[in-house]
Amino acid sequence: MRTLAFLDCPTGISGDMCLGAVVSAGVPLTYLQEQLVHLDLPERIELQEQLVRKNGIAATQVAVVLPHEDAGEAIQPPVRHLHDIEQIITAAPFPERAIAWSLAIFQRLAIAEGTIHGVDPQQVHFHEVGATDAIADIVGTCLGLTWLGIDELYCAPLPTGRGTVRAAHGRLPVPAPAVLKLMEMAQVPVYNPGLKGELVTPTGAAIATELASQFGDPPAMTLHKVGLGAGNKDFPIPNILRLWIGREHGVSPQQTSHAHAPHPEKHAPHHTHAPHTHAPYTHAPPTSVPHNHPASDSGVSESTEENAPSDLFNDPSHSPQLGDLSAASPQEKKTSAEVEQRQGIESVIVLETQVDDLSPQAIGYLYDCLLKAEALDVFTQGITMKKSRPGHLVTVITYPEQALTCEQILLRETTTLGVRRMQQTRQRLRREIVLMEMPLGTVRMKVAFDPISGALLKAHPEYEDCVALAQQHALPWREVHNQALCHWQVHHAKTTVF
Repeated sequence: MRTLAFLDCPTGISGDMCLGAVVSAGVPLTYLQEQLVHLDLPERIELQEQLVRKNGIAATQVAVVLPHEDAGEAIQPPVRHLHDIEQIITAAPFPERAIAWSLAIFQRLAIAEGTIHGVDPQQVHFHEVGATDAIADIVGTCLGLTWLGIDELYCAPLPTGRGTVRAAHGRLPVPAPAVLKLMEMAQVPVYNPGLKGELVTPTGAAIATELASQFGDPPAMTLHKVGLGAGNKDFPIPNILRLWIGREHGVSPQQTSHAHAPHPEKHAPHHTHAPHTHAPYTHAPPTSVPHNHPASDSGVSESTEENAPSDLFNDPSHSPQLGDLSAASPQEKKTSAEVEQRQGIESVIVLETQVDDLSPQAIGYLYDCLLKAEALDVFTQGITMKKSRPGHLVTVITYPEQALTCEQILLRETTTLGVRRMQQTRQRLRREIVLMEMPLGTVRMKVAFDPISGALLKAHPEYEDCVALAQQHALPWREVHNQALCHWQVHHAKTTVF
């Protein structure tokens, strides 16, 4: 059973709040301190932990203290490029997953900043987010989540705030341009909580949009612990980031998902470990159209929706329920983007290149590299090239955010001299995992829903579960698979189409 986490951020999210939350959840501060000293930075990083009270609620505040700050000096943070930060992170002996997540966060930031300023991501000058404390916040958070064994991260809708904030380019509106671009890239559901000031920082936005697989309600899980990370500001409600951690239930509630990844095909955020098997981060298809599962006594456990507690953290006025279009008035106009999101229509990038001098072993390794970089799909086709040479057409499907990384892998790991890039749209069905009890044992069913009506459309047993039962009962895999299909169809014949 996987370990899930949920970021509940009624007053926003920042790097230091994330650090405080993971430490509060049980990550030893000494562990983070010992790990961060491996970063090749000009200054030694020191973490300081303090228990503070926000509106009467105790929470953990973690600060990154640098030597010059103790001396009272005001030093301008160095301007670093993406490759500078990548070298700093990859040179450290961190867990592979923490390295992958940290790199992915900075790459996402680079893409957002590059889009804003009209430059290549590799040419972006990181200012605040390239400073030593920001690097410590991001890497420390990734180390903490890895230490906690988080398999998949979810996040609540993000509050916008209002006003202005001072940055390297002068005073900027809230949300800052980088934050707004990150929210747009990930199609994050947002709302105005009525609080003044910067609530979501670029560091916090990058962590949430890169590591969270879905934005919306908490996942179905047995709650084991909650980490409370305190922010620096004071608001009418407690300025605390709450990190819920628990064990996965068989069924997840309907989630409002963003278009970036976490995506159902995505493997754990740049994961190389078993964690994050939404296969880091499953960004599930949009769930805007409500649907009803028929009542059943077949042993199938189905998802339910419950009302959230009416405390300050979950007050609908601060965290509105998103994704339910049934409450909209008939006169409400829907933009084409809203309709596309509801129907599961999303943009993808298709990368193609052909090679005639690449070893089959290299192609196998290429597959592994691309899937670890969160490519949605990779496949090859046999073709005949110039001079009648047999070759391979390599095709990669990925979300726009991962396109640059996948393109670089193709150029690095193959003999090609160029890669074609095409932007396309695709429709993917919203799906859920449902636990089904049958005589042989428990099987997870992946069920998909009609994009228009929300009705149950089709269901398929998970391959691994059929393998386990086939081995347990010494039966052919196909027999177990067919029994699962028949058992499901008996109880859902009116609504399921195979």
